[in-house]
Amino acid sequence: MKKGIAASKGYAIGTVVLKENDELIITDEKVTDIQAEKERLQNALEQCKVQLTSIKEKALAEMGEEKAAVFDSHIMLLDDPEFTGAMEMEIESNNSNALKAVDSVAQTFLMIFESMEDEYMRERAADIKDVANRIKLNLAGKAMGLNIEATNTIVVAYDLTPSDTAQLDRSKVVAFLTDIGGRTSHSAIMARTLEIPAIVGLNDITSSVKDGDFIIVDGVEGNVILHPDEATVKEYEAKRDAYEKEKEELKKLIDVKVKTKSGKRIEVCGNIGKPEDVHKVIENGADGIGLFRTEFLYMDRDDMPTEEEQYEAYKYVLEKMEGKPVVIRTLDIGGDKKLTYLPMPEEMNPFLGYRAIRLCLDRKDIFKVQIRALLRASYYGNLKIMFPMISSLSEFEQAKSFVEECKAELLNEGQKVSDSIEIGIMVEIPAAAVMADELAKHVDFFSIGTNDLIQYTLAADRMSEKVSYLYNPMHPAVLRLIKMTIEGAHSAGKWCGMCGEMAGDETAIATLVEYGLDEFSMSASSILGAKKIIIDQE
Repeated sequence: MKKGIAASKGYAIGTVVLKENDELIITDEKVTDIQAEKERLQNALEQCKVQLTSIKEKALAEMGEEKAAVFDSHIMLLDDPEFTGAMEMEIESNNSNALKAVDSVAQTFLMIFESMEDEYMRERAADIKDVANRIKLNLAGKAMGLNIEATNTIVVAYDLTPSDTAQLDRSKVVAFLTDIGGRTSHSAIMARTLEIPAIVGLNDITSSVKDGDFIIVDGVEGNVILHPDEATVKEYEAKRDAYEKEKEELKKLIDVKVKTKSGKRIEVCGNIGKPEDVHKVIENGADGIGLFRTEFLYMDRDDMPTEEEQYEAYKYVLEKMEGKPVVIRTLDIGGDKKLTYLPMPEEMNPFLGYRAIRLCLDRKDIFKVQIRALLRASYYGNLKIMFPMISSLSEFEQAKSFVEECKAELLNEGQKVSDSIEIGIMVEIPAAAVMADELAKHVDFFSIGTNDLIQYTLAADRMSEKVSYLYNPMHPAVLRLIKMTIEGAHSAGKWCGMCGEMAGDETAIATLVEYGLDEFSMSASSILGAKKIIIDQE
């Protein structure tokens, strides 16, 4: 048996198809006809655009706008002067052959992105690798992707790119396994959307199996059973059938308003990063949006989003939610989350540095654009504004006062602004949790950001493999801070939610209900499972 990271739940029984690594021989051979080599590169880029447009259309039909959007960013990379333009420059400046030029530029970009601590930016490395590999294969005249012919196929690969995953034929592929990767990689996210069981981070699964091997994938526990006997196959067939039945049963909870057995009403909401993500949240019966990460509106572009662009994005989500609460977090950028068009100071400890509310209070020109857009959009729904990275009452008061200034300005201009906007904070710094009873007298709500709260409390970088064993959501110190935050909110008659990964952790939900958490916010795919667990609590 092999153990890995359960990236997408479910059970599968089938035969292995190994995806071979596309080995390309890249030489330092110089070219004499620069123009011809640049044209060869351009032809490969055009070929990539045609292929990616086709893949995007397939992803759109099978996975929806949210997941198909990744291929928009792939297509944009092909026109990015800093990326493909640098490849042309490499050919011109060093007489490099096109394959070498693409490889050199890609390696430089990968080194930059893979060294970043921010999860989103590290995921961008997978996009760069995927696009660069596609360009190189087109230059070499090789096909990209998998040709699956048999049903009940389990794809085994060193890694799967977003485009590999999007092209999987669900009528034939029942699961996939990879040597590397984590739960937040694009391929893992897409597997969850496609509802294909997936286990990643298996280290050496590609050398442990061969084409045609009969195996079982346990995407719930993260186990791969090699060469199972008849009794084991029957056991997992029963598990698979029970799991599918449970999934159908969960759909009955889509329109259910969740209460515990004792009658306490608890809201189960969804986290989103882009406006189009709202559709999946609605499909899964969420009570609202518990976290809209607005920094994604600022990424993958060359300049700041305008007030009008932001207003349209917020208005779209508020209208789609039809009066249900929408918690929008103000810009959480800085430190390790950098924007190419916003110069930032280099810092030894970016997670503890110039970021989030600290940046916004310093750069009120940037903050003002967002706050005005939020306030204008508030007229169209139930908006709640949340400030990240608050460590003191003074910071909150400054931010709230600035919101009031912007509101007065808009009203003077004759703009419509809601008069019932709640303003709260994300509790992600231990200082805020310790001071919760005092802060609660001034805020309208708390939402606990466990991703950072855990790493700050345990001094364990959640992105570091060497100390990942210390990153424990159920550590007594973390639980004590969470309980303190909830009790602090309730002491002042305020509500407390949670929008970190822990909110969707099935092993933590019962404890959080016991502590009195009022609202859970998580990825759309976790909502129905969380509802079921909460209903079963006292």
